[in-house]
Amino acid sequence: MDLCHPEPAELSSGETEELQRIKWHRKQLLEDIQKLKDEIADVFAQIDCFESAEESRMAQKEKELCIGRKKFNMDPAKGIQYFIEHKLLTPDIQDIARFLYKGEGLNKTAIGTYLGERDPVNLQVLQAFVDCHEFANLNLVQALRVVKTKRESV
Repeated sequence: MDLCHPEPAELSSGETEELQRIKWHRKQLLEDIQKLKDEIADVFAQIDCFESAEESRMAQKEKELCIGRKKFNMDPAKGIQYFIEHKLLTPDIQDIARFLYKGEGLNKTAIGTYLGERDPVNLQVLQAFVDCHEFANLNLVQALRVVKTKRESV
């Protein structure tokens, strides 16, 4: 007699009913497992789709940043306008100043041109730009070295 698969004739009617219930529960569990597998596969597909969309958005943003830098380096005012229009930069004076201070991919001469304009907004940006620098407790030579180092690193 095989204990794992007994012959139906060897089982009592109660055991046969219990065996049928067990088989039915097993079938239900296998179906539930398959449903869970399908749901998990759907979630992974959605994650992949989301990641692809996010990568696409990031690539688009990087492309817009590159275009904006080129525009800025050719005409600083138009470049800033482009960054603001494409929501890569807010029109806030402090944000513009920090953006210019970081100077990532921006021509230093173009930054100077923008900051040197006599428009009231540009003068406010210039003041905020100067405030971005840390000159506290430095003498003139040390402060100039900080500026020089900053310019060389950008």
